[in-house]
Amino acid sequence: MKAAFFTQYGPPEVLSVREVEKPAPNENEVLVRVYATTVNRTDCANLTAQPFIMRFINGLTKPRQPIPGTDFAGEIEAIGGNVQSFKVGDKVWGFGDYGIKSQAEYLCFPEGKAIARFPDNLTYEQAAASLEGAHYAYHFINKVKLNPSQKVLVNGATGAIGSALLQFLKYHGLYVTAVCNTKNIGLIKSLGADKIIDYTRQDFTTDDEKYDFIFDAVGKSTFGRCKPLLKAKGTYISSELGPGSQNVFLALWGLWASGKKVIFPIPSDIRGSMAFIRDLIEKGKFRPVIDRTYPLEEIAEAYRFVLTGQKTGNVVITM
Repeated sequence: MKAAFFTQYGPPEVLSVREVEKPAPNENEVLVRVYATTVNRTDCANLTAQPFIMRFINGLTKPRQPIPGTDFAGEIEAIGGNVQSFKVGDKVWGFGDYGIKSQAEYLCFPEGKAIARFPDNLTYEQAAASLEGAHYAYHFINKVKLNPSQKVLVNGATGAIGSALLQFLKYHGLYVTAVCNTKNIGLIKSLGADKIIDYTRQDFTTDDEKYDFIFDAVGKSTFGRCKPLLKAKGTYISSELGPGSQNVFLALWGLWASGKKVIFPIPSDIRGSMAFIRDLIEKGKFRPVIDRTYPLEEIAEAYRFVLTGQKTGNVVITM
């Protein structure tokens, strides 16, 4: 089978597409023919080993796992002898932010991990694009108590996390201000934003409204810059560590401090997020945003584009 492959950390140029042995499932695994996957920020961190902490997860000097990929949508081609929940022909999606070798034509995946049948009204491309960003968005809102009286600002509302987060917040009935660039204003309106700030024309931190929550989906701001926009007991949540890993330390300080605080979400319950995402898709309350699609043979170019930080929604790889 064909698979993306890398033996050293670095830029997209270290990636190639190789012929490798097709895997066979063990007793508790299914063999999935992958039809779509994405290139996302987790994949980029695994490829580049940035931040440095990724080396402690994936290998200090070189990647332990040479086939990248964290999500997939495909069809089950074979099952192990002990598998009870799936059958050959099932259309499934799955996710694992530690890396699951999904940027390949086939993969084996444990029945007990985060894999499920995806909604019938999705294509393989849409199913793959409904996982990584939406999973992190779910854990943003899962760390706080939301009610329709609250106001939220989302910085980075057009990325995979931000576009999902905006839809999740509107599902819960909150007032949402979305920060985006000029070309995506129409998209953000269609996703339900109540107010839009074009960051190419205005610094969102000069906004005159006060918010219960600021969700920094791209990690390009800081608590210090956003603090004046928060209400007296408002909360700042970022998807990134922040300068000097400050968001982790500020979150720890917030356990004892009163008033405005920082929460650093550590996502864990992938099955819970997938169930939530599926429910919203079936209710017509969530749709994944796809920027562009690349064939597997152009995997390096897909990474190159994602690393620019300019993608809208998701970048999908097809097999």
